[in-house]
Amino acid sequence: MNDKVGRYSAKDAEQLVKIARQAIASEFNGEKEKIKFPEGKQFKQARGVFVTLMAWPGRQLRGCIGFPEPTLPLAQAVAEAAKSAAFHDPRFFPMKKDEPGRIIIEISILTLPQKCNSKEIEVGKDGLVIDYVGYSGLLLPQVATEHKMSRIEFLEAICQKAGLPKDSWQNKNCALYRFQAQIFAEQEPNGEVGER
Repeated sequence: MNDKVGRYSAKDAEQLVKIARQAIASEFNGEKEKIKFPEGKQFKQARGVFVTLMAWPGRQLRGCIGFPEPTLPLAQAVAEAAKSAAFHDPRFFPMKKDEPGRIIIEISILTLPQKCNSKEIEVGKDGLVIDYVGYSGLLLPQVATEHKMSRIEFLEAICQKAGLPKDSWQNKNCALYRFQAQIFAEQEPNGEVGER
């Protein structure tokens, strides 16, 4: 599998955002079978992906769920992640019928996570996965950038995301994985899709 970031075009991303919007709408109108997946092989390839929903204006987080590993074809993974982000993110109430027109959708297509040590992490480029004593967590690369985190702050944040003490990353039994993401987002609700 060619796993290089930069593989998907803005046109591909527009199709993926459309799928995400159709998937959310289908939960309201009962047309689950009517989600149309595009034909291209790039949409059928299994990829890790996250769908982030943000309230507009202001870009406040409204839901974010995805698949760290390439377990589903990309188009299907986007549909499932979009529904989960809208209705099953435990941090938020399920989306109401009047909300989809007031959210922007961001899609992060992930490379395969690779085991790493803490010194190899590049803030702004790498996302993180932590796995330690049955606890795990994931932070997308843009989280560190948006919150102006240092490498140490990013490592502490991934520990806290996993429900661990913030210095757990220093334990020799703690496994860290890094990945990169190609990130696309709407500029406004139902607006132009661009790469971040």
